[in-house]
Amino acid sequence: MKALLIKLSIGLLLLLMFLPVALWYLKEPTELQVAILDKTVPDETYREHLGITWVLNSYKYEKKDGSSYHAATDYYGFVPNESEQTYSVQPLPESLDDADVIYVADTYGVYEEDLPWIDLKREGTRSELLYGGLEMEEWQTIYDRLQQEKRSTLIVEFNSFASPTEENVRDSVSEYLYVKRSGWIGRYFQELDHELNDEIPAWMLDHYNELGLEWNYEGPGFILVDEEAQEIVVLLEKEHFNEKGIRMSFTERGQELFNLTTSPNYLYWFDVVEAEREEDVLAYYDWDLTDEGKAELLKHDLPIQFAAVVGHDRPQSRSFYFAGDFTDIAEVPKVHQYKGINKLKALLAWDDFSEERFFWKTYVPMMKTILELHTAETLIEPEEAVAVAQKDGLAYTARIKDQDYEVFVDDEWKKLQIHGVNLGMGKPGTFPGEAAIKEKDYYRWFEQIGEMGGNAIRVYTLHPPGFYHALKRYNEQHENPIYLFHGVWIDEEPLEDTLNAFDEETNEEFQQEMKRIVDVIHGNAVVDPNPGHAHGVYQADVSPYTIGWIIGIEWYPHTVKATNKNNPDIGDYDGKYVETKDAEPFEYWLANQFDILLSYEIEQYNWIRPVSFTNWVTTDLLTHPAEPNEDEDLVGVDPNVIHLKGPATETNQFASYHVYPYYPDFLNYEEDYIHYVDHRGELNNYAGYLKDLHDAHDLPILIAEFGVPASRGLTHENPFGKNQGFLSEEEQGKIVVELFEDIIEEELLGGLIFTWQDEWFKRTWNTMDYDNPDRRPFWSNAQTNEQQFGLLSFDRLKVKVNGDDQDWEDASLLYEEDHPYVKRLYMDHDERYLYFRIDMKSGSTDDFFKDGFPILVLDTLPGQGNEHIKEVEGVTFDHGIDFIIELKGYDESRVKVDAYYDFFTYQYSQIYQMIEETSIEPQNNTGVFQKIHYALNQEIRIPSTNEVIPFSYYDTGELRHGNGDPEADDYDSLADFFVNEEKGMIEVRIPWLLLSFKDPSQREVMSAIYEGEGGETSEIIEGVRAAVLFVEPKDDDSYQVVDALPALDGDRLTDEAMNMYTWETWDIPLYEERLKQSYDLVKEAFTSIKE
Repeated sequence: MKALLIKLSIGLLLLLMFLPVALWYLKEPTELQVAILDKTVPDETYREHLGITWVLNSYKYEKKDGSSYHAATDYYGFVPNESEQTYSVQPLPESLDDADVIYVADTYGVYEEDLPWIDLKREGTRSELLYGGLEMEEWQTIYDRLQQEKRSTLIVEFNSFASPTEENVRDSVSEYLYVKRSGWIGRYFQELDHELNDEIPAWMLDHYNELGLEWNYEGPGFILVDEEAQEIVVLLEKEHFNEKGIRMSFTERGQELFNLTTSPNYLYWFDVVEAEREEDVLAYYDWDLTDEGKAELLKHDLPIQFAAVVGHDRPQSRSFYFAGDFTDIAEVPKVHQYKGINKLKALLAWDDFSEERFFWKTYVPMMKTILELHTAETLIEPEEAVAVAQKDGLAYTARIKDQDYEVFVDDEWKKLQIHGVNLGMGKPGTFPGEAAIKEKDYYRWFEQIGEMGGNAIRVYTLHPPGFYHALKRYNEQHENPIYLFHGVWIDEEPLEDTLNAFDEETNEEFQQEMKRIVDVIHGNAVVDPNPGHAHGVYQADVSPYTIGWIIGIEWYPHTVKATNKNNPDIGDYDGKYVETKDAEPFEYWLANQFDILLSYEIEQYNWIRPVSFTNWVTTDLLTHPAEPNEDEDLVGVDPNVIHLKGPATETNQFASYHVYPYYPDFLNYEEDYIHYVDHRGELNNYAGYLKDLHDAHDLPILIAEFGVPASRGLTHENPFGKNQGFLSEEEQGKIVVELFEDIIEEELLGGLIFTWQDEWFKRTWNTMDYDNPDRRPFWSNAQTNEQQFGLLSFDRLKVKVNGDDQDWEDASLLYEEDHPYVKRLYMDHDERYLYFRIDMKSGSTDDFFKDGFPILVLDTLPGQGNEHIKEVEGVTFDHGIDFIIELKGYDESRVKVDAYYDFFTYQYSQIYQMIEETSIEPQNNTGVFQKIHYALNQEIRIPSTNEVIPFSYYDTGELRHGNGDPEADDYDSLADFFVNEEKGMIEVRIPWLLLSFKDPSQREVMSAIYEGEGGETSEIIEGVRAAVLFVEPKDDDSYQVVDALPALDGDRLTDEAMNMYTWETWDIPLYEERLKQSYDLVKEAFTSIKE
C-alpha cells in the first residue's frame, strides 16, 4: 500500500510537471509577424529585447514560416559578435508590409566603450557612437506600414526617439504617439556611491563635475538628468521619497484594458513625458514623495506624476508608448514550452526591489493583452461617418449655391452664414515658422471659438499636425463643427523681386505646396523639415470639414501690373476644370493655379470643394478716384473673369477679400463712402464700400479678414472712430460686431475676424524702426497695433494697476524715506510694461494734483541725457535723464523724452523732412523734454478734390487714467496709471517701446541718435535708474522741486543716491492666456445668430 502511494505521488508529481508542457504543445500556435528594432545590443545577452521574444515564445506566437522567435537573430539593429570581437548591422527593411506588430525596443545605440571586449571598469564612459538613433527613412518605413488598411500595432519604448535621434525624427514620432518629451530621464539606483556602484554612468559623473559639483551621495536614490539643459537632480531615499520608490498607477482606461491597478517598483531607466491627450494615458508613474521631494521636483519644473504608458487607437492601427525599458531583462528561463510559466514566475517574484518582479507582474501581462488585442483584430468603435454628398464619383461637403454657402449636414444641404476667425501661427517666444503651437493649445482654442459661436476658421498656410488632429477631434466630439478654410501660401519675396507671377521656380514651389496641403487635409502626408515651415506626420483626415480653398496672399500691385504688361499675348485660359473670359495675364495665372489644385484633389482623392483666391482692397476690381497713393489703386484682379467648368461647377467658387475700415486712404475721403447711410441710419464708409464691392461681383463674397486692434499704439484713423489702434478691448469688440453686421446687411457670405490670438512677432510701419526685428516674439509691444488684433491675449499683466498693493509683493523697493510728500518708490516689469508705484504721504493725494505733482525721472541710456529740466528749478542730475513721466493729473499726465533722444523728430525732420520743428540738429543736455509723437500719415493730396491733407501724427506719450484689472467692472485696457486716493498710491505702467527699448528681454535700448547711426544701433544696459521729484507751480511756465526720492544733496541728485532697477534677461517669455473683453461681445453677437 505504501509503495502504491509512493508510485501515485510520483505519478501525480510527474503529471503536474509534464501537464503544463503537454498543454503548451497542444495549444495551436498563432501566426504573428513581429518586427523588432533594437539598436542597443552591445553584447550577446540581447537584454534590450529579450523580454519581448520571451513573451512571443511563451504564448506560442510564431513567424509566418512556423518558427519561433530567437533573441539573437530575430531583430533589426546592431549585431555583436563577441567571439570575433566585431559587429555588423541588420538594417530595417525598406518595407514592413508583412509586419503585424512593430516593436521599437531601443534606438539609443552602441558606443565604442559599450562593447564587451573593451575593458572598462565603469559603464557609460563617453566614446564614439558606432551605431544608433532612429533615422527618418526608418520612421517613414514604419509610418507607411501603420497607414495601410491591414491592421497593425506599434509599440515603442524608451529610449527610441531621444538622443541621439535627430530632432525632426523625434518630433514626428512624438506627434504620432501623442507624447511630449521633457528632455528628462531618470533611474533608480540602490547605491548612489559611485565607488560602490559601477552602474552609475561615467558620463553622468563627468557631467556633474563639469557643473562644478562634487558627487558625494550614498545610499538608495533616483538620478534625474536633462542633458540638453545640463541639469542633474538627485533624490535621496527618506529625504525625498519613501522606500516604495516609483511604480505605475493605472488609469481607469488602463485598468479596463490590462486588468491591473498598480505595478511593483520599476527600477530601471525611464522617460519623463507628457501625453498630448489625457485620455490616452493608460498608466502614470507615481512615487511616494516627501514634501522635500515634491519641492525639489517643482524647483526644476519636473512633474510629480507623469505618463508611464500611453496608448492611442486609430482605424488602421494601435500604438503604445512605454516610458521605460520595460522589455529589458537580464535573463529569462531557458525553457518557454510550459503553460502558466508566466503566472508562476509572477507568483514567485517576491523581491520588491528586483527588476524581475516588475517584468513578470506588469510587463508580461500588458504584452499578453496587447498581442491578444491585435490577433483578435479588435478595432475601436467605428467613427460616425460625416455626411458626404456624392456626384459622378466625386465627394464634397460644401458648395456655393447662387449667392449662398451651403454645407451638407444630415444628408441635406443647409445654408451657412460664415462667422469665424483667422488663426495664425503666432505664439509668444517663437516665430510663426517654428510651428510651436501644440495640439492641446489648438483644441482649447477650438473649444473657445465654438463657445463664442464661431463656425469657421481660416488658416493661411500649413500648420503642424496637432492642428489637424485637434480640429478632427473637436468636430467628432461636438454637435456643431468648426469648418475650415485652408490657404496655400506663396512666397511674396520672389514675386516682388521678379515682378512675374509666371516665374518658373516660384510656380513650382507654389504648386508643390498646393498638392502637399491637399495630401495633408486628407491625412496622408509626411512633410520633411524645412526651415520656416511646419512639418511632421499628417494623419488626421479633415477633408470633410474643409469647406473651401483660399489660395495666395495679398498681391503686390506692381507684380500684378508687370505680369499683365509682360505677357500681353497669353490670351484666355482653357483648362480641365477652369477657364477665363477676357482675363488679364495675372487672372490667367490664377485660373491655372485653380486648375492644378482641383485636378490634383480630384485625381488623387475624388474630392472637390469651393475655391477662391486671396484679394484685398489694394487690388480690387473697382476704381477709387479719391485714393492719393498710386500704388493703392494701380491695378485690379477681377475674380469675375474666372469660370469653373465640368464637375467643378458642383461646388463653384467665391471671392475673398480682406477689408478694414481705415485703409487705404480713399475709404476715408471717397464722398460716396463717407456719406453712405447704413442700416442703422448712420454714416458708414465701411458699409458703403462693401455695397460697391458686392454690386461689382457676379460671385458671392466672403470677407476673409476684418477687424480692429485693441492696442495702445495707433497707425491709421477712420472718420467714424474705427481706427487701427488706440482702442480698448471693449471698443474693439463693439467695432468688430458692427463691422460684421455691416457685412451681413450688405448681403455677403459672412466674415472671418482677424484674428484669434495676439501675434507678438508682428510689426507695423510707424514703429518698425524702433525695435529689434529679430527679437519681436520675446516681448509684447503695446505700441505696435499689428500685434494686438487678437481676441485672445497672452499678456500676464503682472501688476494690474488697480489700486491694490498685493500685486507689488515681489516688486523691487528702490527707496523708502520719511519725506513730506513721497515716501516709497517701487518698480517691477513683465513682458509688456515697466511698472512704477509711488507711495505718497497719507491724505496728500488729493492735494498733489491741485498744488503739485510727482515727476518720475529715468536714466535709460548711460552717457547722455539732460542734467536738468528746463521748466523745473531746484534740481540737477549727475546722471543724464532720458525720460520724464509727468503725473500732472487725471487728464494731463504724459511721458516726455529728451529732445536729443527724440527719434520721431529725428526721422521726420532730419531724414524725411516732413515736419518743420527744426532743421538744425538739437544739442545734448539742453534740459528740453518733448512730447513723444508717432506718425499717422504723410502729406497727401486727394485726387478727386485736390484737397491737401497735411502730414499727421499724434501724442503717444499722453497717459490715460483708468483701472487696468481685467476682472474689474470698470476695466480699461488702455489705462496707463491709477490713483488710489485713499492709500495715497499711484501705479504707472509704461510700454517698453515708449522708453526706446528695442528689446527689453535683453535690456537692449536705442543708442544715441545723433551721435550714432540714427536709431539703427543699440546698446545693452544694466538697468534703469529712477527717481521721483515732487514739484509745485512757481509761475505759469515753471515748477519748483519741494521733495525728492532719493533726497537731494543740495539741489543735486547724485550718482550714489540714484538707484538702478535691473532684471534678468530672458529668451523664454512668460505669458498667460486671457480672453479679451472683445471676445464676450463677439460671443454675444455670434451666439444670437439663427442658423
